[in-house]
Amino acid sequence: MHAGVVSVAVAANFTAPMQKIAAVFEQDTGHKAVLLFGSTGKFYAQIKNGAPFQVLLAADDETPRRLGTEGLAVAGTQFTYAMGRLVLWSKQPGLVDDKGEVLRTGRFERLAVADPKLAPYGAAAVDSLTRLGLLPSLQARLVQGESIAQAYQFVATGNAPLGFVALSQVTSEGRLSEGSAWVVPANLHAPIRQDATVLAIGRDNPVAAAFMAYLKGDKARAIIRSFGYEF
Repeated sequence: MHAGVVSVAVAANFTAPMQKIAAVFEQDTGHKAVLLFGSTGKFYAQIKNGAPFQVLLAADDETPRRLGTEGLAVAGTQFTYAMGRLVLWSKQPGLVDDKGEVLRTGRFERLAVADPKLAPYGAAAVDSLTRLGLLPSLQARLVQGESIAQAYQFVATGNAPLGFVALSQVTSEGRLSEGSAWVVPANLHAPIRQDATVLAIGRDNPVAAAFMAYLKGDKARAIIRSFGYEF
């Protein structure tokens, strides 16, 4: 097979690992993965409108399933490439304690989340606040980003002192990059099962199939695990 190209729509939380995986995929196979990053909900709307993506890496399992039902994804190609973890993060050391009690103290003006309608990590954040019984008291302080990347930007730039982001955005090789964080217990929200699927437009592209196979391989999995994802 000659070196080819595949266009991949990637959920924003998976930006850093995907950039690394695309680089080693190209080294090992000669194929290039052209990456676009954004919220899963926005990609769904774009795919419905005929966007030329060939593979989708979603932040949930529901969107790829729905695309399959609607004939916009290739049956039998969907699989879980990562299980995501949600984290409450602040750039300030010591602001977020290891039990998330800061949410109850209210010592902050704004709390960043991704839009729960568009971003599965945003839905998980709202789920968690609901289960903690804190959503009514904190609702007025929520600032919403369109994707988890935007929620992260709010906190990274200081526009919000803390926010719910993906663990992968604030860790590297298993360690917190900066600031303070509380990894939200997985029982506070539905599992963040992140699935990939080949889209109908990519059905006849052998590079799409090669990319999906690579994503299941040991090299890709080692990268994925290094960013705090589970399987």
